[in-house]
Amino acid sequence: MSQPLKFYFDFLNQSSRALYIFLEASKIPFEAIPISMLKGEHLTGEFRDKVNRFRKLPAITDHGYQLSENTAIFRHLAREKLVPEHWYPRRHLGRSRIDEYLAWHQSNMGVACTEYFQQKWLVPYLQKTRPSDNAVNVAGKQLEHTLNDFEQLFLNSRKFMMGDNISYADLSAICEIDQPKSIGFSAFKNRNKLARWYDSVREELGPHYKSVYEEFESKLKLNKQGQQGVAQAQAL
Repeated sequence: MSQPLKFYFDFLNQSSRALYIFLEASKIPFEAIPISMLKGEHLTGEFRDKVNRFRKLPAITDHGYQLSENTAIFRHLAREKLVPEHWYPRRHLGRSRIDEYLAWHQSNMGVACTEYFQQKWLVPYLQKTRPSDNAVNVAGKQLEHTLNDFEQLFLNSRKFMMGDNISYADLSAICEIDQPKSIGFSAFKNRNKLARWYDSVREELGPHYKSVYEEFESKLKLNKQGQQGVAQAQAL
């Protein structure tokens, strides 16, 4: 019996959620191995030597082959596993369009959403301080601009980014947008096309998306409560 695919992830990480949903929805057999980024479990020497030399999440080992980086993992799975065609379609240059979005995503959507999440939630959590209003405002303005570009450049009258069928571009984007949305950012204000697209993607992903998003929100709330407890103890 061949060694199963091992997937190392943390649902606080948007790329981990996207790939987890992709694996589940595509019915790819895998062993789920949760790693706590907040505890630094991905930074240990053991993780570096046995899982990922870059000490990053998400990561996989496939028959002993180690691989990191969200897009690289997705393309590996699309090549090596039985994956439904709609995720990465060959017809009508579908893969080229998805690759175009994923490249834009890495230097635009990913940067803007991550920066807002870090300034509003992660940095205050790690440093046990209040968010910097100036840093949050600057990150928020950049995110507003990026979401406007996303709506204008990639969304149209069609249900999904590539047409009538969902693709990995949609999955990657919705998980990224969930990062700031989950901590109070108004992603849909004056963005009707974005709101319609978001609802379509969420509905199409069904229970795969719902269960992962609920676990993500649960981790946010649990860690926020822990942070508040520390702050209250320090005030005594």
